[in-house]
Amino acid sequence: MAESARRGVPEATVGRLPGYLRVLTEVDECGRTLISSDELAQLAGVRSAQVRKDLSALGSYGVRGVGYDITRLSDQIAAELGLSNDHPLVIVGMGNLGRALASYSGLATRGFRVVALVDNDPAVVGTDVHGLTVRSFDTFDPQRTPVAVGVIATPLAAAQSVADKLVELGVHSILNFAPAVLRVPAGVHVRAVDLATELAILAFHAHQQRLAQVREDVG
Repeated sequence: MAESARRGVPEATVGRLPGYLRVLTEVDECGRTLISSDELAQLAGVRSAQVRKDLSALGSYGVRGVGYDITRLSDQIAAELGLSNDHPLVIVGMGNLGRALASYSGLATRGFRVVALVDNDPAVVGTDVHGLTVRSFDTFDPQRTPVAVGVIATPLAAAQSVADKLVELGVHSILNFAPAVLRVPAGVHVRAVDLATELAILAFHAHQQRLAQVREDVG
C-alpha cells in the first residue's frame, strides 16, 4: 500500500494529485500566483467539491475569495507524491515504446532519473540510446546502479520474467506497459498501463455518442 494511503490519504485521491500538479505547473508558467478550486477543478476535469476534499486530505485549505497559492500547493503535492525525491529508474525493452520513454523529458521534471536501459536482444545490447548504453540483465549490478522504479516495455511473453528479475534486483515499484497481469510478492507495487483497454473504452464512448445521435435524428 502506498505511504500516502497508510497515512489516511485515499488511493483515489493519490491518483488525482498528478493531474492537479500538471494544471498547477501550467498555470504557474503563465505567471499566475493564485488559483481557485473551481478553476483547478475545471482544468483538471473533476468537480470543485472533489478538489477541495482531495486537498483537505493533504491538510491544504484555500482562502475563501482568494484561492490557493500555486507555488505552495505545487510543493505540497510534489512532496506528498514523493516527487521531490530522486527516483532512479530502469526501462526494460528497447522497442519503439521503450525508446520513446527513454527520451521523455517529463520524467526528469518529476524526479525520475533514467539510470539504465535493458534489453535481451544481442543486436541492441551495447548500443547507445539517448546517452545511455543498453545492457542486459546479466551485466546489471544493483549495487553499482541502484534502481527504485522499473518500467516494463516488453512484449507480453517476456513481462512476467522481467518482473521477476526486477524484484530480484530489489525493485519495489513497477510500471507495466505489457498487457499482462503480473504476479509479484507483497510489498511490490505495480501500475498497469494497458493502451488497448484505454482505446477500447474510448471506442465504446464514441459508439454510444453515434447511437445517441442516430436516435436523435430518428426522433
